[in-house]
Amino acid sequence: MKKIALLLILFASLTLFSQEQKRPKIGLVLSGGGAKGFAHIGVLKVLEEAGVKIDYIGGTSMGAVIGGLYASGYNAAQIDSIFQNTNFNELLNDFIPRSSKNFYERRNDELYALVLPFNRMKIGIPEALSKGMYNYNLLSRITRNTRDVKDFNQLPIPFLCIGTNVETGEEVLLNKGNLAQAMIASSAFPSLFSPVEINGKILVDGGVVNNYPIEEVRKLGADIIIGVDVQDGLLDRTQLKDATKILVQITNLHSIERMTKNIANTEIYIKPDISQYGVISFDKGKEIIKKGEEATFAVFEELKKLVDESNPYIKPKLKLHSDSLQISAINSNELDNYTKEYIIGKLRFKPGAKIGYDDLLKGINNINASQNFSAITYSLESNQEAVDLNINLKENETKTYLKFGLHYDNLFKSGVLVNLTRKKTLFKNDIASLDIVLGDNFRYNLDYYIENGFNLSFGFKSHYNQFNRNVAKEISSIAFNNPNLNTVNVDFSDMTNQVYFQSLFVQKFLIGGGVELKYLKIKSETLANVNPTIDNSNYLSLFGYLKFDSFDNKYFPKKGWYFAGDVQSYLLSSNYTGDFQPFSIAKGDFAVAATLFKNTTVKFQTDAGFSFGQESVAFFNFILGGYGYNPLNNFKYLYGYDYLSLVANSYIKSTGTVDYEFYKKNHINFSANFANIGDRIFETVDWISIPKYSGYAVGYGLETVIGPVEIKYSWSPEQPKGFTWFSIGFLF
Repeated sequence: MKKIALLLILFASLTLFSQEQKRPKIGLVLSGGGAKGFAHIGVLKVLEEAGVKIDYIGGTSMGAVIGGLYASGYNAAQIDSIFQNTNFNELLNDFIPRSSKNFYERRNDELYALVLPFNRMKIGIPEALSKGMYNYNLLSRITRNTRDVKDFNQLPIPFLCIGTNVETGEEVLLNKGNLAQAMIASSAFPSLFSPVEINGKILVDGGVVNNYPIEEVRKLGADIIIGVDVQDGLLDRTQLKDATKILVQITNLHSIERMTKNIANTEIYIKPDISQYGVISFDKGKEIIKKGEEATFAVFEELKKLVDESNPYIKPKLKLHSDSLQISAINSNELDNYTKEYIIGKLRFKPGAKIGYDDLLKGINNINASQNFSAITYSLESNQEAVDLNINLKENETKTYLKFGLHYDNLFKSGVLVNLTRKKTLFKNDIASLDIVLGDNFRYNLDYYIENGFNLSFGFKSHYNQFNRNVAKEISSIAFNNPNLNTVNVDFSDMTNQVYFQSLFVQKFLIGGGVELKYLKIKSETLANVNPTIDNSNYLSLFGYLKFDSFDNKYFPKKGWYFAGDVQSYLLSSNYTGDFQPFSIAKGDFAVAATLFKNTTVKFQTDAGFSFGQESVAFFNFILGGYGYNPLNNFKYLYGYDYLSLVANSYIKSTGTVDYEFYKKNHINFSANFANIGDRIFETVDWISIPKYSGYAVGYGLETVIGPVEIKYSWSPEQPKGFTWFSIGFLF
């Protein structure tokens, strides 16, 4: 009986094999068309419903992306799920999470409204809006099952896609190498995404030369071609109203005539009715998929003729491999301006580490956030039970940048920021930056920094700030003893120079310290009949700090938490006042933000500080009041009170804010803060008593390209009047 059973199984297998051999080989050709390519997903759904087995796939641009995923093993439902869960705004903008940026890189994003390359005394423009790293990271992760496949003929379904050599205009067949990289190159729409270098060729969107690779799929062995055409026809002058449509028209000029011939050679031609959608209509994805389904159902009977009704093909769901990675080695190409330690430091993991794909993508984002590399590619090569991470980096040829910003607040008034940044000024891994602020109060900020990854990094800072303002009389002992004064008008100037070192602590916290030399000059015409100069001294101090920041947005965070703590000891002074004695100041700031429900966020913050040792200098005490300015020294915000109106050597304050984003980038919010402020309040129980100071604020905020625009009305039950504050642009 066993022998008979084995013979029957063998006979059935031979029969199936024979049927498979006789079955015509079906090739699927998917054209490019940007968001219109969502229709391909609808086509694939109906092909599966009909039981059609695809033997070969060729695609261009979006057709390459969807075709590549199908060839790697995903079924139509899984691809649909992937695209529905993809944030295409982030993809198009090459979004880099704030958490991937170090403190210096965050400052760059949260300070400057415009950044332009500057080379040989000429201002340039970026080569594209996006490097495409968001897309590359996404595709690398979801094609991890086939990361060891270097010949696309060895994929579950043999696959190819088309790129365009931007230097020669020649068509480039992509059927070997890194699957994710090939899909990215084929879909690198000119000016939107940067070109991709593969085997020494600079490639852009394949739709420029061949948007429908029917001949190439036929050469793979296809007997019957099912073709899906989602490209636009030529538009007339009344329709060419924006840059995107003009660029699409240019890429279509060559392919329209060729498409007519290709249609004639296609056995089953599918043309979804998607003329009302554009190449960037990603928000209409569900509608476009539906159009693909409708167009395929129109040829459903033709498709059924390709199917053995007794044995229709059912494509299985792809089971993804674990995303756990044991890193054996980290290899990168030799760099002129950056060390291997710098690259590993950015990755935040070392050889021998066990990580997940999330950790890998965060590390790649960290490298990308530096803006030091114009192209980043990587692959994972199996190495016994582990993998080698191979990174190829192309250094950004531009090393000098001009940056600009605008700001207005009620303390420093109006300011125009002009910045010159230079990378590799003296050493590898370094960056030098000079800010000049022109306006009501001239200011500058010079910063030089050498980043050494997990090793100690070093830097030098010099900044100068000045303003004129009425402040609390406690800033001067002369004014404090004058009962006829409530405030004094001061001309305040501060020049600070720091030499510091810093490093990463447990790969998350920034820890550092250094030495500071500060020059303070404070004059007041209010005290002209006594002595207008309140201070004119140099101060030498040592400082240390620990910082952590996981907020997703500095100004309107929806999630994350923040901590900053530092200690500064003032050791020596030129002592203009004659009152200086060594003393220290410690302060800490903790904040957490969370989304309560859609578009509504709550943020809680507590900060405190105190001096210890000898009697502190009044100018370094905590000075509270106002909102919307760049904090300097120990100046702190306080709703309900005017700028710099409360002074003491210790304080504790808690603030709560509820923010509602009622329309995209438009916010209304309500805040309340409570504080205890006084001299040495932590030596008693005064700091935990009922708060002596309270304030509230309602405001409107708008996120713009120059930074947040905010208006707040603030009041306090302890004050006779309220205050209206304006803040425009990034803080500096």
